[in-house]
Amino acid sequence: MTGRIAPEIMAGRVLPRGDKSTQRARLTASVVAIVHRGGYASASVSRIITEAGVSRPTFYEYFSDRDDCLLGALEDINGRLIARVRRAIDDAPPMLAMQASLTAIVEFAIAEPIPALFLTSRAMGAGPAALDARDAGIAEIGSAIAQAHAQVPPAKPIPDVSPSIVVGGVYRLLASRLRRGEPGLIRAIDDLGAWIASYERPARRHRWRSLESKLSRPAPQARAPGLLPRPGSQPPPASGSSAEQAAASQRARILYAAAQLAEKKGYNATTIADITRLAGVDGRGFYAAFADKQDAFMSVHELGVQQVMSATAGAFFTGASWPERMWAAGGAFAGFLDSEPMIAHVGFVEAYAVGPGAVQRVEDSHVTFTIFLQEGYQHEHSPEHTPPSRLALAAIITCIFEIVYRQVRGSTPTRVSAMLGPMAFLALAPFLGTRQAGRFIDRQLQSSAA
Repeated sequence: MTGRIAPEIMAGRVLPRGDKSTQRARLTASVVAIVHRGGYASASVSRIITEAGVSRPTFYEYFSDRDDCLLGALEDINGRLIARVRRAIDDAPPMLAMQASLTAIVEFAIAEPIPALFLTSRAMGAGPAALDARDAGIAEIGSAIAQAHAQVPPAKPIPDVSPSIVVGGVYRLLASRLRRGEPGLIRAIDDLGAWIASYERPARRHRWRSLESKLSRPAPQARAPGLLPRPGSQPPPASGSSAEQAAASQRARILYAAAQLAEKKGYNATTIADITRLAGVDGRGFYAAFADKQDAFMSVHELGVQQVMSATAGAFFTGASWPERMWAAGGAFAGFLDSEPMIAHVGFVEAYAVGPGAVQRVEDSHVTFTIFLQEGYQHEHSPEHTPPSRLALAAIITCIFEIVYRQVRGSTPTRVSAMLGPMAFLALAPFLGTRQAGRFIDRQLQSSAA
């Protein structure tokens, strides 16, 4: 997936350069190709019109700027995918609407891998408007699934999980595989279908697809050493301090300022001048600690990944049984993110804007977090229950990450802990079955309320 990608290939059809009716399509296809090769920052208007083979005035006939063009590309890709999903839902029994939708999404990724990667990952670095467009497309697919499920008789089984969360989680799952160019993506269809079926229960007994939880917010987890300092907790070193102490203090203030600005303004809108002003350091101090803005944000992201994993792993080993260990780990994970909203924002919202290194770390963390699930294979299962595939483990994690992303992006203060019940159901039901998982979660909820 390297080298110049012709817009006609990106659009999935030949687009004659002289045909006015195709000029908009050439422009949107070109922005997808450029972002695919070099990221959001590389997609200037000049490069877009060169790639598309159109004039600058022609560009401005269709779009106000490069972000408008990028949103146009998202709209086009979303439109093609949603049309495919709706056809699949129409052709399937209502109770299989979610399975049909996931099949259509995977088939779209196989047929149009570069546009699919743009939708599921590349465009997420373009800021709030692009994230809104991505989320709106997911919501439309989720709504189509919900409309089909509404036709299912109450006694019939359908998946007791949020359609939008599952679609968003599968987007994340596919993005990592598309980015790595993994072959055999078609095999994911059967694995995903079996995984989704593991959440089926009679529609009248559903409780988790609405993402509601009775869990009261637990006490914030203890802050692990090395986290970002609060304002005023790390004043500038007094005169006479060592050079090492002064450098460490400046670095800590820069990290905190970068995280705070990411939450308030976003990575793309933040400048080094913004960071140094808020941190109370000069440009020389910044460049003594970091190579550039991206380096500073990468350091914030790396620190967050290390600390959330430390908190989660530490709690996991306190439980007596595997389900109890999962619950303890989930509580620590959610409590940490609630107590560190800036870290959560950088890790779950801004990571795609920070650059390929942060995206790689996010995708690597999907694999890392599956370690907690793997012990479920040793847990006792009923004879008729088949444990999930390895790909399903990754899907569970990406769905949990999608829940966190929505909480971090959409609620103030961050309330990831309020989603502990639905997150635990996602993790436990494929191993324990829906009934046993639900009973276990109810016991934990009652214990937390006592």
